[in-house]
Amino acid sequence: MFPSMPQDDAWDADASREIARSKRPPAGLYGAVPDEPPREPDDREPEDDEELEEIEEIEVVPVRRQLSVAIAGFSALLGLALILGAQTSAPDSRWPFAVVLFGVQLLYLLAWTMALNPPAAKTTASISAVVALIADYLSISRTPPGLLPLLLVALGGFAAALIGQFVRAGDRSRISDSWRTTLLIVLGVVAYAIPIVLTRQEVGTQTVIVAAAATAVSLLVSRVTDAIFPKPRIAAQVPRGAAGIVLGAMLGTLAAAGLGSVLVLPFTPAKGAVVGLIAAVIANLVDLAVNFGEAGRRLAGDAPTFWLARHMQGPLGAFALVMPFAYAMAHWYIA
Repeated sequence: MFPSMPQDDAWDADASREIARSKRPPAGLYGAVPDEPPREPDDREPEDDEELEEIEEIEVVPVRRQLSVAIAGFSALLGLALILGAQTSAPDSRWPFAVVLFGVQLLYLLAWTMALNPPAAKTTASISAVVALIADYLSISRTPPGLLPLLLVALGGFAAALIGQFVRAGDRSRISDSWRTTLLIVLGVVAYAIPIVLTRQEVGTQTVIVAAAATAVSLLVSRVTDAIFPKPRIAAQVPRGAAGIVLGAMLGTLAAAGLGSVLVLPFTPAKGAVVGLIAAVIANLVDLAVNFGEAGRRLAGDAPTFWLARHMQGPLGAFALVMPFAYAMAHWYIA
Protein backbone atom coordinates (compact mmCIF):
# COMPACT_ATOMS: atom_id res chain seq x y z
CA MET A 1 0.00 0.00 0.00
CA PHE A 2 2.76 2.37 0.76
CA PRO A 3 5.73 2.55 -1.55
CA SER A 4 8.79 0.96 -0.13
CA MET A 5 11.40 3.48 1.07
CA PRO A 6 15.13 2.84 0.89
CA GLN A 7 16.38 1.91 4.34
CA ASP A 8 19.67 3.35 5.61
CA ASP A 9 19.69 1.55 8.96
CA ALA A 10 22.89 1.84 11.04
CA TRP A 11 21.81 -0.93 13.34
CA ASP A 12 23.04 -3.73 11.19
CA ALA A 13 24.46 -7.01 12.42
CA ASP A 14 28.01 -5.75 12.70
CA ALA A 15 26.99 -2.78 14.80
CA SER A 16 24.96 -5.00 17.10
CA ARG A 17 27.94 -7.24 17.68
CA GLU A 18 30.14 -4.21 18.49
CA ILE A 19 27.61 -2.92 21.02
CA ALA A 20 27.30 -6.29 22.66
CA ARG A 21 31.05 -6.63 22.86
CA SER A 22 31.43 -3.15 24.41
CA LYS A 23 28.82 -3.94 27.08
CA ARG A 24 30.57 -7.15 28.08
CA PRO A 25 31.96 -6.86 31.65
CA PRO A 26 35.72 -6.70 31.92
CA ALA A 27 37.51 -9.91 32.68
CA GLY A 28 38.00 -10.33 36.36
CA LEU A 29 34.91 -8.41 37.46
CA TYR A 30 32.50 -11.32 37.08
CA GLY A 31 34.71 -13.56 34.99
CA ALA A 32 36.95 -16.43 35.89
CA VAL A 33 40.19 -14.41 35.92
CA PRO A 34 40.54 -12.75 39.33
CA ASP A 35 41.81 -9.24 39.76
CA GLU A 36 45.27 -8.61 41.07
CA PRO A 37 45.19 -8.39 44.86
CA PRO A 38 45.29 -4.81 46.05
CA ARG A 39 48.72 -3.67 47.13
CA GLU A 40 49.18 -2.92 50.74
CA PRO A 41 49.93 0.73 51.35
CA ASP A 42 53.62 1.41 51.82
CA ASP A 43 54.45 4.17 54.24
CA ARG A 44 57.77 4.91 52.54
CA GLU A 45 57.79 6.80 49.31
CA PRO A 46 60.48 6.19 46.67
CA GLU A 47 62.03 9.53 47.57
CA ASP A 48 62.30 8.41 51.17
CA ASP A 49 64.08 5.25 50.07
CA GLU A 50 66.58 7.33 48.08
CA GLU A 51 67.18 9.57 51.08
CA LEU A 52 67.77 6.54 53.29
CA GLU A 53 70.29 5.17 50.80
CA GLU A 54 72.10 8.53 50.74
CA ILE A 55 72.19 8.61 54.53
CA GLU A 56 73.63 5.12 54.63
CA GLU A 57 76.33 6.06 52.11
CA ILE A 58 77.74 8.92 54.28
CA GLU A 59 81.11 7.76 55.53
CA VAL A 60 82.13 8.77 59.02
CA VAL A 61 85.83 9.53 58.83
CA PRO A 62 87.61 8.26 61.95
CA VAL A 63 89.85 10.52 63.99
CA ARG A 64 93.48 9.40 63.81
CA ARG A 65 94.83 10.27 67.24
CA GLN A 66 98.52 9.88 66.46
CA LEU A 67 98.13 12.09 63.40
CA SER A 68 96.36 14.78 65.44
CA VAL A 69 99.20 14.76 67.96
CA ALA A 70 101.78 14.99 65.16
CA ILE A 71 100.03 18.01 63.63
CA ALA A 72 99.86 19.59 67.09
CA GLY A 73 103.59 19.11 67.51
CA PHE A 74 104.31 20.63 64.10
CA SER A 75 102.18 23.66 64.98
CA ALA A 76 104.05 24.12 68.24
CA LEU A 77 107.44 23.88 66.50
CA LEU A 78 106.38 26.38 63.85
CA GLY A 79 105.22 28.86 66.47
CA LEU A 80 108.39 28.36 68.50
CA ALA A 81 110.54 29.07 65.43
CA LEU A 82 108.71 32.35 64.80
CA ILE A 83 108.94 33.38 68.46
CA LEU A 84 112.64 32.62 68.83
CA GLY A 85 113.45 34.16 65.45
CA ALA A 86 111.65 37.39 66.32
CA GLN A 87 113.15 37.52 69.80
CA THR A 88 116.74 37.00 68.62
CA SER A 89 116.46 39.28 65.58
CA ALA A 90 118.72 42.31 65.90
CA PRO A 91 119.55 45.22 63.54
CA ASP A 92 122.71 43.52 62.30
CA SER A 93 121.58 39.90 62.50
CA ARG A 94 118.25 39.49 60.74
CA TRP A 95 119.51 37.18 58.05
CA PRO A 96 119.28 34.03 60.25
CA PHE A 97 115.61 34.84 60.85
CA ALA A 98 115.14 35.34 57.11
CA VAL A 99 116.73 31.94 56.41
CA VAL A 100 114.35 30.26 58.85
CA LEU A 101 111.39 32.03 57.31
CA PHE A 102 112.49 31.08 53.79
CA GLY A 103 112.43 27.44 54.85
CA VAL A 104 108.90 27.92 56.16
CA GLN A 105 107.95 29.64 52.89
CA LEU A 106 109.17 26.62 50.94
CA LEU A 107 107.09 24.31 53.14
CA TYR A 108 104.05 26.50 52.58
CA LEU A 109 104.72 26.52 48.85
CA LEU A 110 105.02 22.73 48.74
CA ALA A 111 101.88 22.08 50.77
CA TRP A 112 99.55 24.58 49.15
CA THR A 113 100.72 24.04 45.58
CA MET A 114 100.13 20.30 45.88
CA ALA A 115 96.77 20.83 47.56
CA LEU A 116 95.36 23.51 45.23
CA ASN A 117 97.04 22.20 42.05
CA PRO A 118 97.11 25.47 40.07
CA PRO A 119 97.71 25.51 36.29
CA ALA A 120 101.38 25.10 35.37
CA ALA A 121 102.13 24.06 38.93
CA LYS A 122 105.91 23.88 38.48
CA THR A 123 106.06 27.31 36.88
CA THR A 124 103.82 28.80 39.57
CA ALA A 125 105.92 27.24 42.33
CA SER A 126 109.19 28.46 40.80
CA ILE A 127 107.91 32.02 40.44
CA SER A 128 106.55 31.94 44.00
CA ALA A 129 109.95 30.81 45.32
CA VAL A 130 111.62 33.78 43.59
CA VAL A 131 108.92 36.05 45.03
CA ALA A 132 109.71 34.69 48.51
CA LEU A 133 113.42 35.53 48.11
CA ILE A 134 112.66 39.05 46.91
CA ALA A 135 110.17 39.64 49.72
CA ASP A 136 112.67 38.48 52.34
CA TYR A 137 115.39 40.68 50.90
CA LEU A 138 113.16 43.77 50.82
CA SER A 139 111.91 43.13 54.33
CA ILE A 140 115.52 43.31 55.58
CA SER A 141 117.03 46.02 53.37
CA ARG A 142 114.15 48.36 52.58
CA THR A 143 114.23 51.65 54.49
CA PRO A 144 111.88 52.62 55.96
CA PRO A 145 110.38 49.17 56.52
CA GLY A 146 106.81 48.87 55.39
CA LEU A 147 104.16 46.64 53.91
CA LEU A 148 103.81 48.41 50.54
CA PRO A 149 106.97 46.88 48.94
CA LEU A 150 105.76 43.41 49.88
CA LEU A 151 102.36 44.08 48.33
CA LEU A 152 103.99 45.25 45.11
CA VAL A 153 106.17 42.13 45.02
CA ALA A 154 103.10 39.95 45.57
CA LEU A 155 101.18 41.62 42.74
CA GLY A 156 104.20 41.32 40.42
CA GLY A 157 104.63 37.66 41.28
CA PHE A 158 100.93 37.01 40.72
CA ALA A 159 101.09 38.66 37.28
CA ALA A 160 104.21 36.65 36.37
CA ALA A 161 102.53 33.42 37.48
CA LEU A 162 99.49 34.17 35.31
CA ILE A 163 101.74 34.88 32.32
CA GLY A 164 103.47 31.55 32.87
CA GLN A 165 100.09 29.81 32.94
CA PHE A 166 99.15 31.31 29.56
CA VAL A 167 101.89 29.40 27.71
CA ARG A 168 100.11 26.06 27.36
CA ALA A 169 96.56 25.78 26.04
CA GLY A 170 95.55 23.26 28.70
CA ASP A 171 96.71 25.55 31.49
CA ARG A 172 95.24 28.61 29.79
CA SER A 173 91.73 27.14 29.87
CA ARG A 174 91.87 26.75 33.66
CA ILE A 175 93.01 30.26 34.55
CA SER A 176 89.52 31.72 34.83
CA ASP A 177 88.64 29.16 37.50
CA SER A 178 91.97 28.92 39.34
CA TRP A 179 93.39 32.46 39.45
CA ARG A 180 92.20 32.74 43.06
CA THR A 181 94.30 29.74 44.07
CA THR A 182 97.34 31.25 42.38
CA LEU A 183 96.80 34.52 44.23
CA LEU A 184 96.42 32.63 47.51
CA ILE A 185 99.72 30.83 47.01
CA VAL A 186 101.64 34.00 46.17
CA LEU A 187 100.13 36.04 49.01
CA GLY A 188 100.79 33.27 51.53
CA VAL A 189 104.45 33.12 50.57
CA VAL A 190 104.83 36.89 50.91
CA ALA A 191 102.96 36.92 54.24
CA TYR A 192 105.82 35.02 55.90
CA ALA A 193 108.11 37.98 55.25
CA ILE A 194 105.94 40.27 57.39
CA PRO A 195 107.51 39.13 60.72
CA ILE A 196 110.86 40.51 59.55
CA VAL A 197 109.26 43.86 58.78
CA LEU A 198 107.59 43.90 62.19
CA THR A 199 110.87 43.26 64.02
CA ARG A 200 112.16 46.52 62.50
CA GLN A 201 109.21 48.56 63.80
CA GLU A 202 108.08 49.75 67.18
CA VAL A 203 106.22 47.10 69.25
CA GLY A 204 106.46 44.84 66.19
CA THR A 205 108.60 42.17 67.83
CA GLN A 206 106.23 41.88 70.79
CA THR A 207 103.26 41.64 68.44
CA VAL A 208 104.87 38.81 66.50
CA ILE A 209 105.60 36.96 69.74
CA VAL A 210 102.06 37.34 71.07
CA ALA A 211 100.35 36.44 67.78
CA ALA A 212 102.62 33.45 67.12
CA ALA A 213 102.19 32.17 70.68
CA ALA A 214 98.40 32.46 70.53
CA THR A 215 98.31 30.70 67.16
CA ALA A 216 100.60 27.89 68.29
CA VAL A 217 98.75 27.31 71.58
CA SER A 218 95.37 27.38 69.83
CA LEU A 219 96.35 24.81 67.21
CA LEU A 220 98.22 22.69 69.75
CA VAL A 221 95.30 22.51 72.17
CA SER A 222 92.67 21.95 69.49
CA ARG A 223 94.58 19.10 67.86
CA VAL A 224 95.47 17.40 71.15
CA THR A 225 91.85 17.68 72.25
CA ASP A 226 90.80 16.02 68.99
CA ALA A 227 93.11 13.14 69.83
CA ILE A 228 91.51 12.73 73.26
CA PHE A 229 87.89 13.88 72.92
CA PRO A 230 86.88 14.63 69.28
CA LYS A 231 83.26 15.48 70.12
CA PRO A 232 80.83 16.80 69.11
CA ARG A 233 81.90 16.16 65.55
CA ILE A 234 81.95 19.16 63.23
CA ALA A 235 80.88 16.93 60.33
CA ALA A 236 80.91 13.23 59.58
CA GLN A 237 83.50 13.67 56.81
CA VAL A 238 85.77 15.98 58.86
CA PRO A 239 87.77 14.37 61.69
CA ARG A 240 87.52 17.37 64.01
CA GLY A 241 85.60 18.05 67.21
CA ALA A 242 83.95 21.27 68.31
CA ALA A 243 85.35 20.91 71.83
CA GLY A 244 88.92 21.23 70.55
CA ILE A 245 88.13 24.29 68.45
CA VAL A 246 86.50 26.15 71.34
CA LEU A 247 89.08 25.10 73.92
CA GLY A 248 91.96 26.02 71.60
CA ALA A 249 90.60 29.52 71.01
CA MET A 250 90.09 30.07 74.74
CA LEU A 251 93.54 28.89 75.83
CA GLY A 252 95.23 30.70 72.94
CA THR A 253 93.61 33.93 74.12
CA LEU A 254 94.66 33.19 77.70
CA ALA A 255 98.27 32.60 76.67
CA ALA A 256 98.34 35.90 74.79
CA ALA A 257 96.87 37.74 77.78
CA GLY A 258 99.57 36.23 79.99
CA LEU A 259 102.29 37.41 77.62
CA GLY A 260 100.72 40.85 77.50
CA SER A 261 101.12 41.13 81.25
CA VAL A 262 104.90 40.57 81.14
CA LEU A 263 105.81 42.51 77.99
CA VAL A 264 106.76 46.17 78.00
CA LEU A 265 104.32 48.99 77.42
CA PRO A 266 102.14 49.69 75.49
CA PHE A 267 101.28 46.01 75.84
CA THR A 268 98.78 45.16 78.57
CA PRO A 269 96.90 41.96 79.40
CA ALA A 270 93.80 43.37 77.67
CA LYS A 271 95.69 44.22 74.47
CA GLY A 272 97.42 40.87 74.52
CA ALA A 273 94.06 39.13 74.92
CA VAL A 274 92.59 40.99 71.94
CA VAL A 275 95.55 40.13 69.71
CA GLY A 276 95.49 36.54 70.94
CA LEU A 277 91.76 36.14 70.39
CA ILE A 278 91.97 37.35 66.80
CA ALA A 279 95.00 35.16 66.09
CA ALA A 280 93.47 32.07 67.71
CA VAL A 281 90.15 32.41 65.89
CA ILE A 282 91.83 32.97 62.52
CA ALA A 283 94.15 30.01 63.06
CA ASN A 284 91.34 27.62 63.94
CA LEU A 285 89.16 28.77 61.07
CA VAL A 286 91.96 28.33 58.52
CA ASP A 287 92.88 24.92 59.89
CA LEU A 288 89.24 23.83 59.85
CA ALA A 289 88.72 25.19 56.32
CA VAL A 290 91.64 23.07 55.13
CA ASN A 291 89.97 19.99 56.63
CA PHE A 292 86.69 20.79 54.88
CA GLY A 293 88.53 21.36 51.59
CA GLU A 294 90.21 17.98 51.83
CA ALA A 295 86.87 16.32 52.65
CA GLY A 296 85.30 18.01 49.62
CA ARG A 297 88.03 16.70 47.32
CA ARG A 298 87.58 13.23 48.75
CA LEU A 299 83.80 13.29 48.22
CA ALA A 300 84.27 14.59 44.67
CA GLY A 301 86.51 11.64 43.88
CA ASP A 302 89.62 13.71 43.25
CA ALA A 303 93.05 12.30 43.94
CA PRO A 304 94.11 13.00 47.53
CA THR A 305 96.93 15.39 48.25
CA PHE A 306 100.32 13.98 49.18
CA TRP A 307 100.01 13.00 52.85
CA LEU A 308 102.86 15.19 54.14
CA ALA A 309 101.59 18.29 52.34
CA ARG A 310 98.02 17.54 53.39
CA HIS A 311 98.85 17.47 57.09
CA MET A 312 101.10 20.55 57.03
CA GLN A 313 98.69 22.67 55.03
CA GLY A 314 96.47 23.78 57.92
CA PRO A 315 99.13 25.08 60.35
CA LEU A 316 101.15 26.71 57.57
CA GLY A 317 98.10 28.49 56.21
CA ALA A 318 97.06 29.56 59.71
CA PHE A 319 100.37 31.29 60.52
CA ALA A 320 100.48 32.89 57.06
CA LEU A 321 97.07 34.52 57.50
CA VAL A 322 97.72 35.59 61.10
CA MET A 323 100.79 37.65 60.19
CA PRO A 324 98.96 40.37 58.15
CA PHE A 325 96.46 40.76 60.97
CA ALA A 326 99.35 41.05 63.43
CA TYR A 327 100.79 43.87 61.30
CA ALA A 328 97.44 45.66 61.31
CA MET A 329 97.06 45.27 65.08
CA ALA A 330 100.58 46.59 65.70
CA HIS A 331 99.87 49.80 63.77
CA TRP A 332 96.18 50.51 64.36
CA TYR A 333 95.52 49.09 67.82
CA ILE A 334 98.60 48.55 69.98
CA ALA A 335 100.64 51.57 68.91
